[in-house]
Amino acid sequence: MTERDTEIEFDFFEEPATREAARPERSSRRSGGPRGPRKPVGPQSGLTPLLRLIGLISLAILVVVGFVFWVSSCRGEAKSNRYQGYMADISQVAEESENLGTQLATTLTRPEVRQAQLISTLKGLAQQQVQLVLTARRIDPPGPLRPQQSQLVESLQFRVSGLNGLADAFKTPSRDETQAGELLAAQARRLVASDVIWDDLFKDPAKEELDSQGVQGVRVPDSNFIQNPDLTTSRSMGTVWQRTRAAGTGGTVTRPGSHGHGLTSVKVVGGSNLSSTELNKIVATTDLAFEVTFENSGDSTETGVEVQLTIQKETEPLVRTQRVDLTEPNETATVTFRDVGNVPFVQRTTLQISVKPVPSESNTANNSAEYPVIFSYPGG
Repeated sequence: MTERDTEIEFDFFEEPATREAARPERSSRRSGGPRGPRKPVGPQSGLTPLLRLIGLISLAILVVVGFVFWVSSCRGEAKSNRYQGYMADISQVAEESENLGTQLATTLTRPEVRQAQLISTLKGLAQQQVQLVLTARRIDPPGPLRPQQSQLVESLQFRVSGLNGLADAFKTPSRDETQAGELLAAQARRLVASDVIWDDLFKDPAKEELDSQGVQGVRVPDSNFIQNPDLTTSRSMGTVWQRTRAAGTGGTVTRPGSHGHGLTSVKVVGGSNLSSTELNKIVATTDLAFEVTFENSGDSTETGVEVQLTIQKETEPLVRTQRVDLTEPNETATVTFRDVGNVPFVQRTTLQISVKPVPSESNTANNSAEYPVIFSYPGG
């Protein structure tokens, strides 16, 4: 083996040792200064990306859930608005139709109304009711309320039929009051039936449907065409027929049986009965009102009974009138006069109550009474 071979062999085995020895040297040079905090190595360095991923996933879930709730809320609000708008349209029709019923009762109970005038008024009311039927048909209900909408229209059609039937019945010749009353009552029952259809087949089922749809705060309107069903009985309608027949002839038709009313009591609302012999001291508050009670002292049904309140003043008397559609024999009726107006203060005056006589009433002595009164200021 030559010297060159020996060097080569030596270099081959010694070089790695020389390199390994150089590493501590470099390490020692780097470690000459202060060391900073040691960074996490190994598994710790992968924890931050994992946490970020979990956070992003959670945020995405929250966004999706929030979006779902928002969409659901918008749909619920849109549904509620749809039902609210529909009921608002129906409310207008219901109110106008109910007002026609009030006009009917006023017309039937007017003491001076003539047969021809009554028939003309009934035809006019029927035409107005036809327009309400057409309006109701044009209203587009939410899908679940289509059956109820159909019943509502039928209710309004019954009112048209009843009004036209009454007009025709008043034109039909009748032998007597009983026959006329039965004929008129048969037509008036259609008006009563219209209220039943509205309540039982529209209003109540509509409320149930709203509850099942989860719609809250939406009011289903009512509509009562006949406020006092007693006015539609055969006896009451016969009385109306007899009265309009008498007015139409310009004379007086004798009605069999006794007729009339008797004044029972008059009092300040919230106070005691007034005395017709002693001075009544009344505090004139802003809500001053008088309650008048009277009795049908005859044996006949009376319609269109007028009650009048009069308070004497220096210039002109203060007069208020109210009408009772119907009174039955031996039954009492009560009317309340509110907003009586500016009464005379601190001076003695007279308050008079009068129940106006009805046709064929013979005894009117107990129809009215006068009460001495003096009005004072509140706190005076």
